[in-house]
Amino acid sequence: MRKICELFLLTLIFASCGWKTGGEDAPQLEENLEAKALLQGIWIEDETDEVSFRAEGDTIYYPDSTSQPAHFMIVNDSLWLGEGRYAIVKQTAHLFFLQNQNGDEVRYRKSDSDEDSLAFVHQKPEILSVSEVLKMDSVVTFGSERYHWYIAVNPTKYRVVKTTYNSDGVGVDNVYYDNIIHVSLYNGSVCLFSRDFKKQMFEDMIPKKFLEQAILGNMQFDHADARGCHFNATLCIPDGASCYLVDILIGKDGQISMKLLEY
Repeated sequence: MRKICELFLLTLIFASCGWKTGGEDAPQLEENLEAKALLQGIWIEDETDEVSFRAEGDTIYYPDSTSQPAHFMIVNDSLWLGEGRYAIVKQTAHLFFLQNQNGDEVRYRKSDSDEDSLAFVHQKPEILSVSEVLKMDSVVTFGSERYHWYIAVNPTKYRVVKTTYNSDGVGVDNVYYDNIIHVSLYNGSVCLFSRDFKKQMFEDMIPKKFLEQAILGNMQFDHADARGCHFNATLCIPDGASCYLVDILIGKDGQISMKLLEY
C-alpha cells in the first residue's frame, strides 16, 4: 500500500512539473505567448507594401472579403495557421519573416498607419454562393412521348470550405454554400419522378476528398431517348477547373441510374 501511495505521489510531481507522456518524440504544444503578443496588429507585405493580415487575439483576419478568419498559434519556431504550419525565420516587434508553402521567405513589417485599418472595414466575410433559387423547365418530345421537366437549384446553408493560397503563399479558407437541386419529370399529366438531389448521392462515383470540397453546382437537361430523359449534374470545386459530370437517367418507370461522364 505504501509503494502504491509513493508511486501516485511521483505521478503527481511529474504532472505538476510539466512532464508529458508519450515518449521523447511526443509533440510539445506549449504556445509561445510572447511571440503571439509580438504578432498582434496589422502587417504589411514588405515587397508589395500591401496590407496582408491583422492579428487580434487568437485570430488572423484578411483584408479581402472572401478569406475567412483563421485561428493561429505560435509553437516553438512555427506559425500554426488553420491547417498550415509555417517556419518563422525572424520575429521582432516590427518585423515578421516566415517560409510559405513553397519554401520562399515572405517578409512582413508592422503597420504604423491608422489608415491601414480601413482595409478591414468589412465585419463579416462574404460567403460565396447562389443567393436565390434558380428555376428552369421545358417540354421535350421523343416519338409519341411528351415529357415536361422542372429543375430548381436551391441554395442552402451547408458550408463547403476550400483552402487556397494567397499571393504570399499562405493558406486561407474560403467558404461556399452548397446547393440542393430538385428535379421533377412528367409524362403528360403523370408524374414519373420528383426528388431532391444532394452531393452525397454521388459519393459512390466521386472521391471522398474531392466531394468534401465540391458543390453541386448545376443540373441540366441533356436529351431524351427510348429509355427516358437524361440530365447532367455538375459537381465542381469552387473557383477551380476540377469538375465531375454525371449523367442521370430518369427512366419511363421513374427509376434513376447514374453514370460518370467525365472529369
